[in-house]
Amino acid sequence: MSVDLMGFLGVVLVAYVVPGPDFLVVFRSAIEHPAKGQAAGLGAQAGLCVHMLAAAVGLAVIAARSPAVYEAVKLLGAAYLVHLGIRAVLAARRSARERSAHRERSADRERPAAEEPRGDIEPAKGPAPTGAQWRSGFAQGFLTNVLNPKAALFFLSILPQFVDGAGSTTRQIFFLGILDVLIGIVYWFVVVAVAARLRTLLARPKVQHRWELTTGWLFIAIGVGVAATA
Repeated sequence: MSVDLMGFLGVVLVAYVVPGPDFLVVFRSAIEHPAKGQAAGLGAQAGLCVHMLAAAVGLAVIAARSPAVYEAVKLLGAAYLVHLGIRAVLAARRSARERSAHRERSADRERPAAEEPRGDIEPAKGPAPTGAQWRSGFAQGFLTNVLNPKAALFFLSILPQFVDGAGSTTRQIFFLGILDVLIGIVYWFVVVAVAARLRTLLARPKVQHRWELTTGWLFIAIGVGVAATA
């Protein structure tokens, strides 16, 4: 089996470095808890495996040649991104209301200034992730990737450029696809490690509020952009 590994690795690394929906999902999940971020990264790569299998058996060819199928997947992915964005924006507003209510209760109790809880800093470390949190991170990463038609088109249009026509196309696609998945796992775990170092900063309520709003509106903008793309 002869494939252009150097060229393929270069394309894959560029594809991962350029931030997209997967990056936002993994990074946001990692800010909540590193384990949830890792789960989101594994979920994204599991979604990539679906596209790899589809390309290997030719299902991606059918989807690419059927405008109705492609549009359906694209709109589902766009709707899911908008859904994540709306959830983030609502969560930011809910947290702001809760902090405001907390400050009012503290003022009513007329606690001494020295004993008043600081409203600008929260502990960087949250509780250990539950099974539900891990499943939530994995599901978000998986759905974001599997509902992204661009990921399917990557396997359909990019991978064949690095395949040797004299060999087994299916075997080579599997080889390159698995290599892509493994590179992605390493990359997402590095992203999670970086996000973990920023948790202290993003744990500050004001910063967290801006972060939630910013990423929420980014999700919505990306979702609308995906839906509007011809």
